[in-house]
Amino acid sequence: MINAAMQAERQQYLRAAPYQHSPDRRGHANGYKPKTVKTRLGEITLDVPQVREGGFYPEALEKGQRSERALTLTLAEMYVQGVSTRKVTTIVEQLCGSSVSSSVVSRAAALLDATLESWRNRPLGEFPYVFLDARYEKVRQDGQIRDAAILFAFGVGLDGKRQILGVSVSLSEHEVHWRTFLQSLVARGLNSVQLITSDDHAGLKAARVAVFGGIPWQRCQFHLQQNAGAHVPRQEMRQELAEEVRTIFNAPDRHTAEAYLARTVQKHA
Repeated sequence: MINAAMQAERQQYLRAAPYQHSPDRRGHANGYKPKTVKTRLGEITLDVPQVREGGFYPEALEKGQRSERALTLTLAEMYVQGVSTRKVTTIVEQLCGSSVSSSVVSRAAALLDATLESWRNRPLGEFPYVFLDARYEKVRQDGQIRDAAILFAFGVGLDGKRQILGVSVSLSEHEVHWRTFLQSLVARGLNSVQLITSDDHAGLKAARVAVFGGIPWQRCQFHLQQNAGAHVPRQEMRQELAEEVRTIFNAPDRHTAEAYLARTVQKHA
């Protein structure tokens, strides 16, 4: 049935029946090419009609290829999210009735490389406000599990929308890693920065001064709040202090904020 449908589609594409002479003909049939596809009912071999001049491919198989590409991207996404190869194979076998090898999963993950590389090297532009931060994740390197610093840069553009400017994986937040990352942002065209917000990490501070020396800096309120909580004598006081710090930051004006600050300092002195 599928073969008959593909033959009819080729005939419609050629605008002429077999051996028919027609001024509307736009090509000539050129036999068939076998193609094996996997379905939920197992593998089947189809006779794909060919056109001598090229340019024709059955729509039914094209839809199947789109489904196959979607499955491949799903495999890659599972791999990136940390799902083991064994679990990926089990999931695919349950969904499709056939398993995939570890090499297939690896090739699927490799499909993301070009897209990711293009995104990481895309040109930037004017971002008046830049936020810098880092987090640590467990990574496998040389057969060992170790901590790695994930460096982030967020920017608010002229349209008021926030987006991720760049991401870099480093062994630590040492100054050389932050400086290399910030220099890469400048090389990609980051400009017109008016304010940088980040924590007070020594490595980040040194790199920021080296690359964006004349740009005003503001300490991240969240990190300041976290740092302040480390100085209270009892764990149960942290929530209370956090609320007091938020009250200071949310004050309607500077005079009120300074009054809240003085009261908080006196309370915890």
